[in-house]
Order: sequence, then C-alpha cells, then structure tokens
Amino acid sequence: MYDHPTIALDAMGGDYGPTVVVPAALDSLDRNPKLNLILVGDEVVLKAAVAGSSHLGKRLSIRHASELVEMHDSPSKALRNKKDSSMRVAINLVKDGTAGACVSAGNTGALMAISKFVLKTIPGIDRPAIIGVVPSLQGHTHVLDLGANVDCSAEHLLQFAIMGYELVKAVENIPNPKVGLLNIGEEEIKGNEQVKQAVKLIADSHINFIGFVEGNDIYTGDVDIVVTDGFIGNVALKSSEGLAKMIRIALKQAFSANVLTKIAGIIALPVLRSFRNRFDPRQYNGASLVGLRGIVVKSHGNADRIAFAKAIEIAVLEIENGVPDKIGQRVSELIEERKSA
Repeated sequence: MYDHPTIALDAMGGDYGPTVVVPAALDSLDRNPKLNLILVGDEVVLKAAVAGSSHLGKRLSIRHASELVEMHDSPSKALRNKKDSSMRVAINLVKDGTAGACVSAGNTGALMAISKFVLKTIPGIDRPAIIGVVPSLQGHTHVLDLGANVDCSAEHLLQFAIMGYELVKAVENIPNPKVGLLNIGEEEIKGNEQVKQAVKLIADSHINFIGFVEGNDIYTGDVDIVVTDGFIGNVALKSSEGLAKMIRIALKQAFSANVLTKIAGIIALPVLRSFRNRFDPRQYNGASLVGLRGIVVKSHGNADRIAFAKAIEIAVLEIENGVPDKIGQRVSELIEERKSA
C-alpha cells in the first residue's frame, strides 16, 4: 500500500464538489504515476466528469454514494442520518483497508465526528486534533490544534505535542523537530494553569521541546511545531488568513492609486509575483486529523484544484511514512514509561 498509495476522495464535499475535486484528482494522477484514487459520490455525476480520462478503470475508480453532507449539517445529523454520504463512504474505505487515506473539503465538524466514530482513536489518545501548516520566514510551521478541541487539559496538550512531533518528523524528514507550547510570554510565571502544567509534562516526554513560544514565533521559523488548544489555534489561523488577504488587497489598491503607482507596480511586478507565490495559501492547504487509527486530511472548503491537489499530496506523504503507526508507537512508549516510573 505504501508503494502504491490509494486515497479515497470525498468528491461531493466542499463549496465546489466535483468541479474542483475531479480536476485535482486527474492532475495528481498525472504527476504521481504510483498513485491510485477513488472518487466517492454520485456515480452519474462523476462518470460524466471523468469521461474520456485515460486513468479511469486503471488508477482511478468511482464508488457510488447516494447522500451528501451539507456544509450546514450538524455533526450529529451527518453521523446518524447520512450513513451513505460521500464523506462517510470515503472514510469507510479507509477503515476496511481499501484506501490508505481520505481527503475531504466538506464540513469540518462532520468530518471529525464521522472519522472518530468510524476509525476510532489511537490507544492512549483522548482526542484527535487538527494540524495544519502556516508559512514562515524559513519555510513553514505546523500548528495544532486548529479547532477540533476548544477546551483542553494539560494531558491533551501533551498528546498534541507528541502527535505533531511524530508527524513532522516523518513527513518533513526532520530528525528532531522543535516543539513549542504557545503562551502569552516565554516566562514560566505566565499563562493559565493548563499551559503551566503542560509545559512540565511535555518537557518529560523525550521530544525536542523548546518551552513556551509566543504568537510571533509561528512566523519566524525558529520552531517546527506550535502546540495550543483548538480555540486559540483556530483564532490564530483565521487571523493569519485575514492578514494575508488584507495585505494582498492593500498592495493592489496602493499600486492602482494613480499613474505613477501603476508604473511602480509594473516595475515591481517580478517581486510581487515572487511574494505571492511564496505565500500562496493554496500551497499550504490540507490539515490532517491526527490521533486517529487512519489518515484523514481536511481540505479548505473553498479550495481550487491546485489547493485540493496539495491536500492529496499531504495524504500521500502520511501513507508513505505510516504516520498513525508512528504516533501509536510513541504514545505506547510514553504509557510504558509512566507505568514503570
């Protein structure tokens, strides 16, 4: 499975459904000759979308699903009442071993609820978390949790740190990635009780823990993984997205203000293009639901074909590197250490 990874795609999820997922799938197959994909959703719609593709029947197949999880559906409704949704069927394919991972741009709450119910959590992990990537001065930084768990204990933060460490170590090929715990200051006296307790637990977990970091450290590139609860993580992510959008709009307005600024914009065009490419949010699309006994990657709901293909790439990396197994092994070792302490 690792040599020829198979990924189930929720082809109906997200804001655009098959109009984005299908082109992204075909692009991914063209780029990766070892990849196999399963499009899950309305068979009639999907057959029409891939008609004429040379991949169909070879490395691309279709699995019918009669229902769709809407973006406004509650997680409980999606879990209980839509058992034949494209999202549920795709996750079932991971559970039965047909696929090594699932990628969906659908409802985040529903995706987490269904994934946790179907795949279950790794022994020793209380709650799955969402880990994603944000750009930094030296490349990018992984941040978790990004919204799955609003209220977290010190033990949960420890588990997030271990999961993030193992994922980044595997997929980024970094032997000993640096882990920081997000706080309002680097001093030991600062922060709430959860982070004060968590810093002690993480320090004893035998990972490369550098202590407390602040919000600005996410973007400096001096830390590989930033750990926080889902409330703060989600606010930080959305703030980053809003800031990036504001900068793009402000630059466009500034360079179109008058004839002179337009000329300056033309001169600066190569620099602006380089800046745009470096911080293009599509290159950072794809957040992983870590802590599950299978691989699930969440694409942004309004992702285009380039962004969705990036989420597929992340799923491939996690399959090839056996991320859930490595997280499970590390957690098991920690449990044994605690028993013998």
